[in-house]
Amino acid sequence: MNPHLTDRVILLTGDGKGKTSSALGMALRAAGHGLRVSVVQFIKQRTDTGEARALRLLPGVEHRVCGKGFVRECAGAAFEAHVQAAREGLALAAERLRDPACGMVVLDEVCGAVSLGLLDVQAVAEALAKASPGTVAVLTGRDAPPELAALADTVSVVTCVKHAYEQGRPAQRGVEW
Repeated sequence: MNPHLTDRVILLTGDGKGKTSSALGMALRAAGHGLRVSVVQFIKQRTDTGEARALRLLPGVEHRVCGKGFVRECAGAAFEAHVQAAREGLALAAERLRDPACGMVVLDEVCGAVSLGLLDVQAVAEALAKASPGTVAVLTGRDAPPELAALADTVSVVTCVKHAYEQGRPAQRGVEW
């Protein structure tokens, strides 16, 4: 347990760009101080992103992609595959949260997984409640449920004022992925 860590749950939400980037910045900072870090990404499926490549280079940092890609209008078996992947991701995150040797667990896009119906908010809340006292949880994603905001020690809302995508510019390697 690290007595210098005061926030147990940090929530980054909103419609703006930078929620994952901020969470990964905190993970980098924690790793720089020698803390063990686990980054669990929900919904996302790519393992060839810049952050995935960089995280693999950091000692003491685990990165798991636990998604089947962005959820559009799907039903039946396709939707159930997304649900199963999200549940597996939450089980992994819950295990890491309970581990006193793990200083930080990033649950990237967990709010989106809840808002899309892939995860039950109560299951996420239970995982947070059972976390080791010295472990910090960083949650990201749009549409954060009020239940998770209520549990958080720190909540930051990232607001989009203007985005290059709206001007027809594609996602840029090294910036968006």
